[in-house]
Amino acid sequence: MIDSHCHLADEAFAADLNAVVARAREAGLERALVILAGGDHTEAAQARQVVELWPEVRVAIGVHPHQAHAYADNPQRAADVVREQVAGTPAARAIGEIGLDYHYDFSPPDLQQAVFRAQVRLARELDRPVVIHTREADEDTMAILREEGAGAVRGVLHCFTGAAPLARAALDLGFYISLAGIITFPKAGALRDTARLVPLDRLLAETDSPFLAPVPHRGKRNEPAYVTLVAAALANVHGLAAADLTARTDANFHTLFGP
Repeated sequence: MIDSHCHLADEAFAADLNAVVARAREAGLERALVILAGGDHTEAAQARQVVELWPEVRVAIGVHPHQAHAYADNPQRAADVVREQVAGTPAARAIGEIGLDYHYDFSPPDLQQAVFRAQVRLARELDRPVVIHTREADEDTMAILREEGAGAVRGVLHCFTGAAPLARAALDLGFYISLAGIITFPKAGALRDTARLVPLDRLLAETDSPFLAPVPHRGKRNEPAYVTLVAAALANVHGLAAADLTARTDANFHTLFGP
């Protein structure tokens, strides 16, 4: 089993990182993709601890749309920061999470778009997949992926909560769809219906921990071990045994992110 998106370098895990990693491995997780904020030295230091504890983990590095304001003077600098950090991080496999988020007013949309474009171009240059965050910005997100990706950028829409049209648009670009703990929520019937439309060879499972803990841990800190609950929910949606579902999602992870 693989957690395709978690924030193990977040301060929420600083006090008990060893125990969290131990529980993940005891739950049968092979590895996880740890998301790092580009230029965040505290997260980078904790990520090195994660790799020491769990050598199989891999890393994605990117400037989140919430942090785009830090590059208002020069959006290209965001890509330069990420490029340098990727080069110095042997476990790095992807650029992300990157994208657009119009729900909060942390960074103006035009600046978010400029920072996003620069990082998609970087992904093309480095031939790395992208991990996409999109919230209330789906049309602009997909337009930028089409324009800057030019069919050459692969990746995943993480923590997918959209409807069928967004899923189809992403699939048409060759992207993967990753589901998190929300799929276990009682009122997430529409999301489960959309997840049922995602082909098994394009499906991933994640926790997005420490956020969005699945039922029965909802409201508590999430952690990678709980990805087994997400996988069980996805297996139910697709009418598969949990072991068969995780075999598919694990293979998809390796196809997208490599060894």
